[in-house]
Amino acid sequence: MSPEVLDTAVVDTAKTPGRAHSRARAARKRKIVVGAARVLLLVAVLGLWEVLSRAKVIDPFNFSMPSKIWDQIHTWVMHGTALGSLGEQIWYTLHEALLGWVIGVVAGVIFGIALGRIALLADVLGPYIKVLNSIPRIVLAPIFVIWFGLGPASKVASAVVLVFFPVFFNAFQGAREVDRNLVANARILGASDRRVTLQVVIPSATSWIFTSLHVSFGFALIGAIVGEYIGATKGIGLLVAQSQGTFNAAGVYAAMVILAVVALLAEGLLTFAERRIFRWKPSESDR
Repeated sequence: MSPEVLDTAVVDTAKTPGRAHSRARAARKRKIVVGAARVLLLVAVLGLWEVLSRAKVIDPFNFSMPSKIWDQIHTWVMHGTALGSLGEQIWYTLHEALLGWVIGVVAGVIFGIALGRIALLADVLGPYIKVLNSIPRIVLAPIFVIWFGLGPASKVASAVVLVFFPVFFNAFQGAREVDRNLVANARILGASDRRVTLQVVIPSATSWIFTSLHVSFGFALIGAIVGEYIGATKGIGLLVAQSQGTFNAAGVYAAMVILAVVALLAEGLLTFAERRIFRWKPSESDR
């Protein structure tokens, strides 16, 4: 290697830490700018809503206003609801959504991987899966209430059917997209079908499955809320139904805000878990 080439390599190596530091600083700056823009947008929307409601440009009875929604949340937090404490209602809904989410995810992954690996099974069950997927699953909630009653079982069932299909299709596609060379190499090394599935297919499909988890938990909450709205003894969905029945628009919006906070917290936990599991993947700032 010539001295000129060697000197160039040394200079590039010396510049690498500086470039990495610059990229990290730019990423932090962008994150701050994005966060500030989000906050400003939220403040602007809420402020405009408040001003228009107080000026009677929009009907405050039907659309309420942010200050009344905040007062409703404060009242529920400090004094509870007509159904009991607010924490109890949140936990009741969250318990139903979590249970339905877990069952739907497990079933979706198992069936998705199985049909993705076994062509005959996919050919036989494929039309039935498509027919079931075409049914508006929200309309099944009243049927589940008839079958399972007003208890949590009907809400869990509603959550399961909403969660199952997005997880199933992602797991199915992930199993189909596995690198055939990896599968062939594993078979050459003597791996059985079971070991190929567990050690090659499932790890390769994990990123596909995690993609569906972010969306599916929101579906689980929707299933639980819809079930509670139709018929329940506790839960945020029942708070929405009661607020609607008494024409309390602030109560409806307050319940929606609480659900949004719960969904955002769950999304944050899933994102954290995904980053821990896929630490080998480059972050956006590294690309």
